[in-house]
Amino acid sequence: MGWWTDGPPSLALSLPPGWLPSRPNDGWAYRDRIPPAAAGLGVVAFYAGRYGHSSAAAWERRLAAGEISRNGLPLRADAVLAGGERLVWRRPPWPEPAVPAHWTVIHDDGDLLVIDKPSGLPVLPAGGFLEHTVLRLLERRHGDDPAGVPRPVHRLGRFTSGLLVCARRPATRAWLSAQLRESTGSLASGAGGGGGGGEAGGVAGGAPPCRKLYRALLVPGRLVLAPGDSLAITTPIGRRPHPPLGEIWCAADAGDPGALAARSQLTLLATGHGADLVEVAIVSGRPHQIRIHCAAIGAPLLGDPLYGPGGRARPGGLPGEGGYRLQARWLRLHRPEGSMLELEAPAVEGLG
Repeated sequence: MGWWTDGPPSLALSLPPGWLPSRPNDGWAYRDRIPPAAAGLGVVAFYAGRYGHSSAAAWERRLAAGEISRNGLPLRADAVLAGGERLVWRRPPWPEPAVPAHWTVIHDDGDLLVIDKPSGLPVLPAGGFLEHTVLRLLERRHGDDPAGVPRPVHRLGRFTSGLLVCARRPATRAWLSAQLRESTGSLASGAGGGGGGGEAGGVAGGAPPCRKLYRALLVPGRLVLAPGDSLAITTPIGRRPHPPLGEIWCAADAGDPGALAARSQLTLLATGHGADLVEVAIVSGRPHQIRIHCAAIGAPLLGDPLYGPGGRARPGGLPGEGGYRLQARWLRLHRPEGSMLELEAPAVEGLG
């Protein structure tokens, strides 16, 4: 077995079946080209300004340790930068957290692959994960597949479970990607309204639209709805300052010129003392859209550590933290040859 499955026996045995234990990766090289506006800055000042998750003192230590190079040559001391120069920070290996690495295949026709992604498993490398991701696992499990490696067409949040669409052929990925996104213009013109979740009126490249339904648990008693009632949510989503990340996606300020149009259709399925169960159809595919939209109407996802009432991000929260329940439950999409595919993820406890 490869490095991603073995590990200290005592640690591996303490994990549920099908989990990858925490294990150091091989590190990563972060590459930057200095823009003209940054000419004259020192190396430490450039990194501290661009990557606010680390202090200037931390960048000084990395520089002194020989982790940073300029134009291919190692640096050991701070230096003034010129526009167009190339910097590389070679981050040493770091341990990636244990993750669930098992999933159920919902559909596989030799090209299109749809899996039921477990909560806790990242889709793509980001946020401290390189190897413990769906993409890396697919590359290892299907590396010898004559049809090619299935690769994710879209993202799901690390702690969002449910239907994840992958494809082996680049042309199929391009077709499906066109379905799984929409244009701001179609939203601005009012496409996707109406009950039953709505759909965009068309997507780039002429691909028919898809329909996506999610299930979520919300803080109880916040919705002014009766079971079966629906509500359209159109709060724009934008980026706002957030320590220590610099900026983060959340409900946009009124008049924000960079805000992205977004539309969700929420239906209350059931109420309870512990949580309210809702179904959400999304027309757009903005970052953290369901979490932000539910919070924006005053009913955050139960246990969400990041988004509170109003849809703003809490200063101490991080996007990769879990605690909430959100499932990509149902999907309808069109294949390139014209046929339609409808898929549903198995029900999970609490989400009906």
